[in-house]
Amino acid sequence: MSTEKDYINMDMLRFTTAGSVDDGKSTLIGRLFHDTKSIFEDQLEAIEQSSKKRGDENINLALLTDGLRAEREQGITIDVAYRYFATPKRKFIIADTPGHIQYTRNMVTGASTANLALILVDARNGVVEQTRRHSFIADLLGIKHIAVCINKMDLVNYEEDAYEKVLRQFSEFASRLENVSELTFIPLSALKGDNVVERSDNMPWYKGAPLLYHLENVYVGSDANHVDARFPVQWVIRPHSDRHHDFRGFAGRVAGGVFKLGDEITALPSGFTTKISKIMLGEKEIEEAFFPQSVTIQLEDEIDISRGDMLVKPNNQPNSSQDLDARICWFSGSKKLTQGGKYLIKHTTKTAQAMISEITYKVDVNSLRKNEEDKEFNMNDIGRIKFRTSEPVFYDTYRRNRNTGSFILIDPFTHQTLAAGMLR
Repeated sequence: MSTEKDYINMDMLRFTTAGSVDDGKSTLIGRLFHDTKSIFEDQLEAIEQSSKKRGDENINLALLTDGLRAEREQGITIDVAYRYFATPKRKFIIADTPGHIQYTRNMVTGASTANLALILVDARNGVVEQTRRHSFIADLLGIKHIAVCINKMDLVNYEEDAYEKVLRQFSEFASRLENVSELTFIPLSALKGDNVVERSDNMPWYKGAPLLYHLENVYVGSDANHVDARFPVQWVIRPHSDRHHDFRGFAGRVAGGVFKLGDEITALPSGFTTKISKIMLGEKEIEEAFFPQSVTIQLEDEIDISRGDMLVKPNNQPNSSQDLDARICWFSGSKKLTQGGKYLIKHTTKTAQAMISEITYKVDVNSLRKNEEDKEFNMNDIGRIKFRTSEPVFYDTYRRNRNTGSFILIDPFTHQTLAAGMLR
């Protein structure tokens, strides 16, 4: 019998769902919850009653997640809905993102921490503009695993030809994506439950695994960067208490690599070198720390370190520059990105001033073409810029490390988040 400790230490997969507005995302998530017994009896009864009232033939599993959709349509929220469930093998966090084009920025937010993207395609319609846009954004955000769920197979009589057609269309488009290392195609019916949790008898021609098996077993351990040791300092801990009179520790979240007791480290930007004397995880001393642990590190020597500094290994240091090149997604509806515009950049735990030195191009997300003529960024636009910061930024390329390669741009007056960026 599994214990609470087993559950806490269980492997976790974060995945995002994307697809056109009526491709059946809500029904698929509802089906996953229903067939893994992750909903309560009273929830199920309420959904059954609502389905009868609406005159639906089957239980409308989309109602499990549609509370939020109703809110979106009323304009109350257009945010990402995070949902949680677990099986004996793995814990899952689903970022359910809106399908509409005007919510591209919300998809960027939801997908930024995901290991895997579920792209839903309606078997009747094949790959459409929305499919391409969502796949491009997933790729832009460094998601290495894409599962293409060819849904509504029950409406094309479970025919292999419909599946093969989508497979060909999507594979051709995916060949132009940069980061995807694993592409999986699963024909299913979220409404009927075919190939969602259990293998379907209706598609004997499909020899792959059902969706849940794929989610439980996809290997994402190598996606994080365990090579480059990076520790952005978030807080300097000086308790000033009798018990911890001389305690001075540096708290933060490991952004890459491994830090071990006794390791020699360099503090940036000062360049001073010392050794790790203690690593604390909460109240407990540990031998080593790695991503994504939040720990406190103590050092042998008293060196001047403050929030925004970074601890690294002397022989493996990040790039350091004030002139940066990045891809961005513009979030703001009220402000436009302008050349010469001044903003704040927040990168790991460091905040600095930034000025846009060049707007290089905008990307047409549907065709992946670069537009070098139109340089005006409005809400949800994606493209490439160059900018200069008031002090050096210590970074890795986004492709190498999503934690040290990402940043946000902030309005210095309203403190509104204006854009999310990926350093090149």
